[in-house]
Amino acid sequence: MCRRRRRRRSFAGGKETVIELVVFAVAGAACLAGAIGVVASSNPVHAALSLVGTLFGIAVLFVAQEANFLAAVQVIVYAGAIVVLFLFVIMLLGVDRADNLRVEPLGGGQRVTAAVVALGVLGLVLTTLASTGWEATGVVGELDESVPDINQLGEALFTRYLYAFEITSILLVIAVVGAVLLARRVRGEEEIVDPGQTERQAEITERIARAEARAAHTDGARNGAPAGDAEPEPATEPAPAQEVGS
Repeated sequence: MCRRRRRRRSFAGGKETVIELVVFAVAGAACLAGAIGVVASSNPVHAALSLVGTLFGIAVLFVAQEANFLAAVQVIVYAGAIVVLFLFVIMLLGVDRADNLRVEPLGGGQRVTAAVVALGVLGLVLTTLASTGWEATGVVGELDESVPDINQLGEALFTRYLYAFEITSILLVIAVVGAVLLARRVRGEEEIVDPGQTERQAEITERIARAEARAAHTDGARNGAPAGDAEPEPATEPAPAQEVGS
């Protein structure tokens, strides 16, 4: 009996391990595919939708780690609100079409600078991991199992880490404003044309031409210049005679 129980427990433990491995592999593949889509997509809308897939994959990983609150926040806040804000900004700025890099190349050594910065960040990460012996480090906090995780998280967020939370929110606002200013395109003045505006402009232009012709004719007459040098006043049609009743 004892052997049978041990076999059942070992089989159940092995089955759970396989399920966790499959879930991790699927969620990790979804995160990786979404991240590649964000970088490789030429259309900003498609890149934002790929980001949604990455966020959903991270939420699944949170559920696998029994962090249900973080998974819900990941879906509701990030996938449901932040990505919608990104899409709204993209549609508002009119950058939902791909830019032709051949027509508008990235000049000024931007590509070289980006490659150098990326290699520097990668080297910094590898150096940090090598200094720790390629092992994860960190301090495990004290958790009270009698208090729900949400209560502990809220208390720590709004007491111990309050300033960090507010500074992060300010940085996010600055990032959004900076992105809007950098992506804003200068457009030509959009003039609202009213009905009959073209006719009124033509009439005003004709009046200005008549006034200039009269002024030139008057100046020429005062200076004793021949009448042929001044521009003749355009002839006007005589007004129709009114019939007078008896």
